[in-house]
Amino acid sequence: MTYVVTVDTCIPQGTPEMDPLQRAGAVALIEDGFDSIGAIEGPDGVEVDLLDTIVAVHPGGAHLKVVVDAPALEFAEDSVQVLVDELLERTELLADWTIERCEVELHQDLARESLDAADGPDAPPDDPAVRKARHTQRRPDEGTEAPYDAETKAANVRTHMLHLAPELRSFPLTTFGAPHEKAEAESEAVAESESESEAESAVAPESARLAAGALVYATDLLVEELFEDVQVLTQEDATVAECEGPLWHLERLPDRYALQYDAHFARRFLVTVIALTTRFTDGSFQRLGCVAEEIALRFLLIQATTTLELHGLLDDDVSAALEAFADNVYEDTDHEWLYDVPPHATEEPPLDPAPTAFRSWFTPRGLPQ
Repeated sequence: MTYVVTVDTCIPQGTPEMDPLQRAGAVALIEDGFDSIGAIEGPDGVEVDLLDTIVAVHPGGAHLKVVVDAPALEFAEDSVQVLVDELLERTELLADWTIERCEVELHQDLARESLDAADGPDAPPDDPAVRKARHTQRRPDEGTEAPYDAETKAANVRTHMLHLAPELRSFPLTTFGAPHEKAEAESEAVAESESESEAESAVAPESARLAAGALVYATDLLVEELFEDVQVLTQEDATVAECEGPLWHLERLPDRYALQYDAHFARRFLVTVIALTTRFTDGSFQRLGCVAEEIALRFLLIQATTTLELHGLLDDDVSAALEAFADNVYEDTDHEWLYDVPPHATEEPPLDPAPTAFRSWFTPRGLPQ
């Protein structure tokens, strides 16, 4: 069975964070290490096949996705743990890195349902397209003994999002349109009319926190579903335009370049999403560094908005908070031009601005196109 093992590694405690050049070097070292391995010997001599890897390095370490074919989940986790341990140990520059997490991430409710139905009439279909359609169309109250309580579910999700909000360390609540603490205090007292006007038009702090938490909540969903998109393109050896399988997100990329979105591109885009959202949560974000990051943020905002709307949590104030966040983080709207091009265009338009040309999507700003 195929398992996706998530591995988080960290640089030694007390070591300065890696700069962009060091991070690029770490990516190369880890990828070279994986490329030299075809199979892993797991516990009790069981052979585990290494199918694919995705490496995303951030200032404090690396986030890895390791796809293996193993007879059981435990063999997958143990084998990957041994593999990454050995890879770090034999790479001199990474020898002091530590593994903080190595596990197969499963949604508890869906995993339990899948195990219960594995050999029964409710077993999930083999065809991935049918599975996706079934997952998308099913209703929460189908196949359950207890009635689905939408209000309770929404309240639980809301509480969880508020709990996640502080993890978005790069952005104060003012980024979401919430007033400064001083302005908020003034609005409670007898303040000048201008201060009162600002306070009235500002986003409520709790709505700002909910929007921040929704972005963190949406990050995990976006990364996992993009990873599935990568797998589909890899298995079909196809581009987004040619792909017959189900895709969660990559079909939302600008249509004009659909024939260029292959598995290699999808991996680069996934790594970009992971690196960008890591900067959001570790406090190191300063600006969007390339067109791919601008599109990645667009995807994240869509995912957060959709998730809030799904649970009935997207009111006008939360929408305003997300809009304020987008306005503050985007320096310009040049990337939106990509979505304005007629979808059936097949050639680069004569006036295609260099900053949005496909060849430069992953080129950091300030470098030659």
